[in-house]
Amino acid sequence: MPIRYSHPPEEKHNGVHLFDHLEDVAERVRYVVPADAKTPAEEPIRDIVETIAYVHDFGKATTYFQQYLGVVSGSPKFEQLRYHAPVGSFAAYYALKARGFDTETCLAGFVAVAKHHGTLPDIPKYVFERSHRRSNVSEGNQNAAEKQQAMIAMQLDDINDHVPELAQEVFETATAGAGSWNSFRTEFGDLLGEIESTVATSGTGVGINREAVSESCYALVLECWGSLVLADKTSAASAANSVGPSAGTYEAKKPTLEQLNGYVDDLERESSSDPDGTHSERLNYHRSRARAAVLENAGKFANEGGGVATLTLPTGMGKTLSGLSAGLKVRDRLDGQRIIYALPFTSIIDQVINEAEDVFKTDTTGRLLTAHHHLSETTINDNDPDVADENDDVAGILAESWRAGLTVTTFVQLFESLAGPSNSQSMKLPALRNSVVILDEPQSLPLEWWKLVPRLVSILTDRYDATVIAMTATQPRLFDDATELVDNPDRHFEAAERVHYHLDPSTERYIADQANPKPYAEAISEVNDAFEADDSSLVVCNTIDSARKFTEHVTTANPELVNVGQVYAEQLKATDDADDIDPTAIAGQVTTIGDRSLLHLSTRLRPIDRLHLIETAKTLTECDHTLATVSTQLVEAGVDISFDRVYRDLAPIDSIVQAAGRCNRSFEQDRGDVTVWWLDAPDDQKKTPAEAVYNRGTSLLPVAAETLESVRSDSNSLGEMVVSRTAVDQYHKKLHHEKNVGKEEFVTYVDEARGDKLASLSLIDQRHVVDVVVCRTTNEREIVDSIQDAFDQYEFSKINPLLDELRSRQVSIPVYQPDSKEARELMDLPPVHHETNLRYVDPSRPEFKNFFDPTTGFVVPDNTVERRFL
Repeated sequence: MPIRYSHPPEEKHNGVHLFDHLEDVAERVRYVVPADAKTPAEEPIRDIVETIAYVHDFGKATTYFQQYLGVVSGSPKFEQLRYHAPVGSFAAYYALKARGFDTETCLAGFVAVAKHHGTLPDIPKYVFERSHRRSNVSEGNQNAAEKQQAMIAMQLDDINDHVPELAQEVFETATAGAGSWNSFRTEFGDLLGEIESTVATSGTGVGINREAVSESCYALVLECWGSLVLADKTSAASAANSVGPSAGTYEAKKPTLEQLNGYVDDLERESSSDPDGTHSERLNYHRSRARAAVLENAGKFANEGGGVATLTLPTGMGKTLSGLSAGLKVRDRLDGQRIIYALPFTSIIDQVINEAEDVFKTDTTGRLLTAHHHLSETTINDNDPDVADENDDVAGILAESWRAGLTVTTFVQLFESLAGPSNSQSMKLPALRNSVVILDEPQSLPLEWWKLVPRLVSILTDRYDATVIAMTATQPRLFDDATELVDNPDRHFEAAERVHYHLDPSTERYIADQANPKPYAEAISEVNDAFEADDSSLVVCNTIDSARKFTEHVTTANPELVNVGQVYAEQLKATDDADDIDPTAIAGQVTTIGDRSLLHLSTRLRPIDRLHLIETAKTLTECDHTLATVSTQLVEAGVDISFDRVYRDLAPIDSIVQAAGRCNRSFEQDRGDVTVWWLDAPDDQKKTPAEAVYNRGTSLLPVAAETLESVRSDSNSLGEMVVSRTAVDQYHKKLHHEKNVGKEEFVTYVDEARGDKLASLSLIDQRHVVDVVVCRTTNEREIVDSIQDAFDQYEFSKINPLLDELRSRQVSIPVYQPDSKEARELMDLPPVHHETNLRYVDPSRPEFKNFFDPTTGFVVPDNTVERRFL
């Protein structure tokens, strides 16, 4: 019998025989899917995925695919003859049916195998179109699906002519003896009609019946597909090193509650705690009480089976440690495997990671802790599914599949892996089973997703037996039946009162008649007052243009200020490696130069630079240096830094409260000042930044204004409890009941198994962006050169690891009009290599110097002379 390979022999390793690969993938399923995982029909998911694993690559048994691999001479008459997934999908349906599985389970297996190198389709439509045959259609008039069916028939004949013994062994193993190769091959035509009938309009057979699939169908396909893809990809990646499957490959090393308790005990011994003492002592007392209560309630919650819980604590009350404590307690009580800690922004992932490393005495290279950022992923796009796995790496796959005991990631990675995930994103799904998912600051989720997220969370809890904990100071009321883990949250908010809110006259004018915003010159004057009082201040702007203009005005009005960004740039030039920057040293240089300084923060600065600058600002404020920081919203949630005064451009109530969380964070004074103003439009823009950002789609500013008007007294000063509790609660009620936020059709996409529609959704603004690497050091320039050399030398396996090194060195620039001058400027920048849209600039070279400013980051220059040099 001729040898059939799944992966061909290569210079560095032997080939993998097809049956060996199928058997290896099936064995790996036993380590990926728990034995007790069930479908809605109470069928064991492990048995289902093992069954389809045995046939998922069955189409590779054809002579045509072996010709494609180069192990058999010749080439197929039709290109489609080498495609292996379509025949495997029909084999999957047949095998599951032969074993007596539910019809919807058979459909899930069909789709999982058909798309094990692709993305999920509109499932009912896909099944119908792939199985429907029109009667009496001549060969020349066949549609795409009918042509594919004809190709599958040719593939079946080829397999029967050359390797029938292999085919029989595959089918006997896959069906546990309940089916056979001969019956599959001879009954293929009848099988088409049977599959079509499962989703066709009753009686006619010519239309799609969307009600034929249940609301559980989409989740079932996710479970089967994600498990198969992970087992298959790790098998393929291990083949080069002849590494077989084992439980250890997929196991996590669990962080322990004992480690966390010990860390907290050390913190509490180092700080005084007194319910009647100073502000800080009272805060420490309430932190300890809150965490103890959360732990007790988390245990009760787990004993009742888990589900969805909320954890509502004010900023600075130790929410991260309390949330992790609750997560570990629930995991242990429910015998779970992993903690998934999801945040809204990459800018605060490193802060959580650093704390986790301190707590658990580890780093992100092992099986205990993984950091999974969502920065723009740049790869060489290869549209051929048969070569999709060639450069996969086991260690990289396991890290991106969240196999560690604690993964810190983003909402984008979590929810987009549940809503129409890509093929690689699907590999995360098995790790979600029996996990604890912590959602930190869920109010940051886009309003359009506020109905979809609860539906996706129901998939986590119902289908993956996960537990979800949503924690924030400003709960957005996403989960109606959630269990609150904090006893009497108001008590802790009262204990943590640290600020007064002041409504600027410009905000009063917005509330009254939405006219006459605050000129920048007036706003700068107030920041100057903070300088004169030696107060640190934070100005949170709504747009990058607004923040840039504000920074320019402050600099012009105060030329003596030390520019923190410039000091950082000089240190970076001297060090020539961004990874070696010491924020404490930067802060020391700033204080040596002068008593007052200015820092600008926005997403136009590279992520690694933002991280260092935020740590520098934290050091400066802790040593009572007079610092003014002008930032976009990136500092609002989770950034552990404290200012004497905060100025917030008008925004939704929860955003205002989150910004206030950066004021007087550790009770440096009796009360900090939070001013809410309404800034004018920068330059020649028509809308104010607040209106441009928050009145797109659902108009949020009028709701915020109505809420502020309803809770304030005659004074323009508001107490913290009034804003952080009463106003937040009323604001979210208005959003849900009056504005009915969230798109119901997104939920319908899940219920109707519309994988294609879900894949088109994104938590990130869907405007076109251009990703640009900013090379500020010699090492970064050398990496770009190495990528270009690797591409020219066809050494493609070297490119992705090099691109990974540049992720924290790149910025994403939105393009509002594809034919605009800005778009042309960006696309005229040189690519990192010739088949990618990732561009780069090197500010050390004259032709790029106007594209980057050390203070405000990447900028598209106003003039176009640079283009002549690119």
